[in-house]
Amino acid sequence: MKSSVRSVLTDGFTEPIRDTLWGHIYLTPGIAALTRSAPFMRLFRIFQLGPVYCVYPGATHTRASHSVGVYHLGKRLLENLAGRGAEDWITPEGALSFLCACLLHDLGHFPYTHSLKELSLKSHEKLTGEIILAEPVRSLLSAAGADPVLTAAIVDTSLPENGREPLFYRRLLSGALDPDKLDYLNRDARFCGVPYGAQDVDFIISRLYPHPERGVDIDSRGIPSVESVLFSKYLMYRTVYWHRQVRSATAMIKKALSGFLDSGKIAPEELYDLDDQSLFTLIKSPLSAAVREGRLYSVAAEFPYAEEKHRHLRDIRGRSASEEELAGKLRKAGIPVGDGELIIDVPEPVSFETGLFVRDEERYFAGSSSAFQSETVNTFVKSLYTVRVFTDPVHDEKLQSLQEFPHVLHIWGK
Repeated sequence: MKSSVRSVLTDGFTEPIRDTLWGHIYLTPGIAALTRSAPFMRLFRIFQLGPVYCVYPGATHTRASHSVGVYHLGKRLLENLAGRGAEDWITPEGALSFLCACLLHDLGHFPYTHSLKELSLKSHEKLTGEIILAEPVRSLLSAAGADPVLTAAIVDTSLPENGREPLFYRRLLSGALDPDKLDYLNRDARFCGVPYGAQDVDFIISRLYPHPERGVDIDSRGIPSVESVLFSKYLMYRTVYWHRQVRSATAMIKKALSGFLDSGKIAPEELYDLDDQSLFTLIKSPLSAAVREGRLYSVAAEFPYAEEKHRHLRDIRGRSASEEELAGKLRKAGIPVGDGELIIDVPEPVSFETGLFVRDEERYFAGSSSAFQSETVNTFVKSLYTVRVFTDPVHDEKLQSLQEFPHVLHIWGK
């Protein structure tokens, strides 16, 4: 490793942070100053998993702790890759920019997990890029030895990449075995008290090799690690991230926000600097109050998503029209469903990245000796997508006694 790159990745890391998951994590004084900036401090006020605490009470860890964990794993990853040949295209300034991108990658993230993701708003990656290029973060990055423009471009892929170094860092930060995923799977599992997310990070990093365009490759000994990540991600979505009560809370907040935006009571830009507390302050409504007080809607019906039957429900406005139609049918059947008391939920698109190249097999993971072929991964995704109809619990008894309710669902072709 070139001495200048070696020193930038090892020297001057004198500021410790004690992390529940990874133990002592060391930062340079310049990088530590970023964690005390106002944009980063907001992340301490955003739960990493939003409403998951309604099901798993321990899930109150924050976006800030996750961000520090991503920085830590990013540093370990880059040290390993630099020693295996990446020094040919790594620069000292680029290395620091990547570490800062890991630390700051969620600066623009919305509160309450992904409740806002489907709305007509800027992506959190774009917002992160804008925050990085604005004060005070821009000057703090320069003082830390990083390039603000490169740091922003690593996170926000809509920005110009200008050379192969930014492309390399982008591939490191977002991929099948990226530091973001390795931290959140381990961290979320730890705080939820479930065993599914735990990954052997030490072994995973040892099986990664740098590539200037692909970011990292693996060898065949690393295939089980990819399989573990894929299956862990599937189990975490199935049991934690998309638990039916979590989906209920998410759908309720999304419905409340959509109503405020459509009515013009709030503008999109009002949502770009919120934390969990200020979100509830901004959208005071029966729905948001119910979520905050734990009065979540119950499942009136659920069934597997079928693209040919339910694609119109992917659009939030299409869902709204179907909600009104279904509520009208229920009112005719004697169930007085009021405005906002029936919500259709369709989970957001999720991907299971398998684009790694297996060096010694000379082929990509999807065509490798892994048991997790493309059709297996597609089965994972398909099994996760469940359409649910949530209703105010006051209607539970009548809905259970309504024999015609299954037939009412014919508006989706069920």
